[in-house]
Amino acid sequence: MKHTIVDKIRKTAGQYSYLSVLLFYLAIQAVFSHLENTVVPRYYMENRLDRYIPFVKVFVVPYLFWFIYIVGALVYLGLRSRKDFLGLCAFMFIGMSICMVIYYLLPNGQRLRPIIMDTDIFSRMIKAVYKNDTPTNVAPSIHVLNSIAVHVALVRYEPFGKNRLLKWTSFAIMVSIILSTVFIKQHAAIDVLWGMVLSCAMYYLVYRVLPFDKPYAAFDRVVHENVGSRSSG
Repeated sequence: MKHTIVDKIRKTAGQYSYLSVLLFYLAIQAVFSHLENTVVPRYYMENRLDRYIPFVKVFVVPYLFWFIYIVGALVYLGLRSRKDFLGLCAFMFIGMSICMVIYYLLPNGQRLRPIIMDTDIFSRMIKAVYKNDTPTNVAPSIHVLNSIAVHVALVRYEPFGKNRLLKWTSFAIMVSIILSTVFIKQHAAIDVLWGMVLSCAMYYLVYRVLPFDKPYAAFDRVVHENVGSRSSG
């Protein structure tokens, strides 16, 4: 009985071995944290357009919902589609790595944040965002990059993409998150623009150029064969 349970655990671990690519996110996050603590902006991204964009504090809700959107998509695709999960990870992780290089070579920031005196729930939430996220390393916007990456990956997954309600709900979430970055003055408009430009480049790279799933397919086969041989032994 114990041997059977161990075999099932090994088999399950082999089937989902591709989830180990999430370790790359930890490395990227460590680099981002270092840059947040060390980068001194030399380039400020705001321009005349930002003066016409109002401060709308309720948009802090979709801004923070970004975290649920990203984690939810990774879990959903991770358990349902190896190919689409790896596509999402490639889109996000390569794109974020490019952002890190840009932040290092072209240290940038913004000076758009208002002084918030109100004490309502949305104001307190924005104060918390401002406190925990410095106004540096803003262009390209990772919020924009990853939101687009998630929506693209979800609609490319056939069972999700064929459901019109799910597809348009995801689209609405993506758009609201992108808008939130400028409405709560966490990003300038040009940060959003460069996030979109990078997303277009990543779409072409990941879904038109890179055979991102093939190396992991071979790796999964090796793991499954090893699990099977151990079970039979």
